[in-house]
Amino acid sequence: MSSDRWESDMGICEVNGVSLGVEEFGEPDAPLVLCLGAPTMLSWPDALCELLARQGRRVVRCDLRDAGASSHGDLESPDYTLRDLAADAAALARTFDERPAHLAGIGISGMVAQVAALDHPDAFSALTFIGTRPVAPGPVDNDLPDHDEATMEPLFSRPQPDWTDVDSVADFMTEGAQILGDDPDEAREVAVRIWERTQDSDTETHLADQLGMVFSRLDCSPRWRERLPQLQLPTLVVHGRLDPFFPVGNGEAIAREIPGARLLVLENGSTAVSTADVPEVVSAMSEL
Repeated sequence: MSSDRWESDMGICEVNGVSLGVEEFGEPDAPLVLCLGAPTMLSWPDALCELLARQGRRVVRCDLRDAGASSHGDLESPDYTLRDLAADAAALARTFDERPAHLAGIGISGMVAQVAALDHPDAFSALTFIGTRPVAPGPVDNDLPDHDEATMEPLFSRPQPDWTDVDSVADFMTEGAQILGDDPDEAREVAVRIWERTQDSDTETHLADQLGMVFSRLDCSPRWRERLPQLQLPTLVVHGRLDPFFPVGNGEAIAREIPGARLLVLENGSTAVSTADVPEVVSAMSEL
């Protein structure tokens, strides 16, 4: 680990009969912020975790099941549901601190975090949802903007890389970031780090870690959007104005339907939290 990074500890946590890869930043007795991976922990920038730790938080970022250092099963037919991932989040929070935790989800893990807060409200003290939407993968509600077709066509029509070759994967993910409007250099670095952490060398495992394909195969029923007004926790909704994958109207809907939620729109942001946006996001999270 380089000397300019905040000291962190990596490990495995056993909850609900599975192993989850985790990394901790900050002091053990500080208030806990649990950052769910999407699907790996590296969807949360080092700079964000480190800055939260410097501001007096204990940050734990984790891999979801079937990602990173966590337990792996049948990637084609996962034997768990979205609500199981939500239960993992609650159990993980209670494992690290008996006090309720600030729960944060980004992208697909923002869906997990919404369900976790609804199913296990006593486990959490505050919520942050970044770049996500209030419905599961698949068709969206009529009032929600779907993926931007002009962006999705070039994104998904590209030839697949050699998923077992790190340079090929890095090139592919860098090009994808350029299409989406994210920082390509940051995307390349993250792609390489995800590739290096992938447990197995086969194509399907690398594909799962890089693109979160397993999540799209989960049973995500029942709907939870109609339950969002039940949430009584301080909530921050962060969304990039330029996000073509989950357009900003999705974040606006979440903030509208959760009582008292604050909406923070990153005017130059897309699907990832860039280094430039980290201070503003951390400041808003800390205010919760």
